[in-house]
Amino acid sequence: MKTLGLLGGISWESTAHYYQRLNHLVAERLGGLHSAQLLIHSVDFDEIQSLQHAGDWVACGRIFAENARNLQRGGAEGLIICANTMHLLADEVQAAARLPLIRVTDAVAEAARAQGIGSLALLGTRFTMEKPFYRQALEAQGLKVSTPDEPERKELHRIIYDELCLGVVKPESKGYFYGVVRRLAKHGAGGAILGCTEFSLFADAAASPVPLFDTTELHSRAAVEWMLS
Repeated sequence: MKTLGLLGGISWESTAHYYQRLNHLVAERLGGLHSAQLLIHSVDFDEIQSLQHAGDWVACGRIFAENARNLQRGGAEGLIICANTMHLLADEVQAAARLPLIRVTDAVAEAARAQGIGSLALLGTRFTMEKPFYRQALEAQGLKVSTPDEPERKELHRIIYDELCLGVVKPESKGYFYGVVRRLAKHGAGGAILGCTEFSLFADAAASPVPLFDTTELHSRAAVEWMLS
């Protein structure tokens, strides 16, 4: 089994979910008392979110590049970024550590192709929905991507940072989320990307008119495939 380095803490709630799923999936595959060989570098998310909202992605890049090098020096043979938004820095992270990086967008694209879905709604932080990195990565693999309108993006962003990153799941916020999914589905989206790892807390196939693409689950499965390959 290869050793996987996790760039986490963005937020720690979702990193804890990654840790659980990676270990559960390895145990399912190998049986017995097997668990995943992991190294975790978990950041102080308050510092990172302050830089995000200030638009200082250069500083974020320096932090994550150094963290990636630390994981490489610690024995990691490959990396994952335990967040969707911070895949904005994916190229920098991979170049800094010179290690394979399992990318969440690749996992989403593969899952969409497997289900024969060519048009996806992307819901996440404002950074993920509005900056081009995520959309371009999916479009390069032949997918059409739609996003919520501006007031919806603003409210989804608020729900993530004010509620889900603190482990708070409000029924009214979950209802709002699926209202946005229903609207985008009416406009042609064949599936909805839970494009923030914290949205795993909202995952509910019965509430959605279209298939959901839980990025934490898909990313974890892709990472385990790599670890055991």
